[in-house]
Amino acid sequence: MDREKRKLIFFDFDGVIADSFSPAFRVSKMIHPLLEPEDYRRRFDGNINETVVDSRVQKEHRPDIDFFTEYGPLLLGCRVFPGMRNVIEKLEKEYSLVIVSSTTTSLISEFLEKHHMEHHFAEIMGNDIHKSKIKKIGMALDKYKVAPSECFFVTDTLGDINESRHMGVEAIAVTWGYHSKESLIKGNPFAVADTTEELLNLLK
Repeated sequence: MDREKRKLIFFDFDGVIADSFSPAFRVSKMIHPLLEPEDYRRRFDGNINETVVDSRVQKEHRPDIDFFTEYGPLLLGCRVFPGMRNVIEKLEKEYSLVIVSSTTTSLISEFLEKHHMEHHFAEIMGNDIHKSKIKKIGMALDKYKVAPSECFFVTDTLGDINESRHMGVEAIAVTWGYHSKESLIKGNPFAVADTTEELLNLLK
């Protein structure tokens, strides 16, 4: 199917819409003090919920710290990546937009409300809906009665590219988020966008 006929666009949230790597890493390091930035990035090579923490990092662990309790206030202090508001506003006119994320639905909603963007999305599917993005993509395909070939998934991590492909949905990787371009191309995405202008052109 031609790209202009695709009906549904999935968006990852952290690292695609919200510039949130620094606070997410900060909270993760509170839980695992030996964690380094590259350790944290590697957790997104697969599904973050299924990642086995490296034994070196696991030597120090604070199980009493809840990630989302600490992360919520920090997330609300983050910015929307420059240019993403324009991308979302323009795409909404032609497609249904769905967020599929490992952050909780309520936190994403609160962030989008703060930035007056929640109304652009048909649905937000956070970690509380299901921990697997494969399952969430499948749920959305069924609900909106859309074929995988009619969709794209916009993401910044290798793990998402692989989960998206598992459902037959092509991924467009963006390079301003959690993973480097070198990491992203390992997943053979449909395309890689270095700027929001490139992303918009690909999806338009």
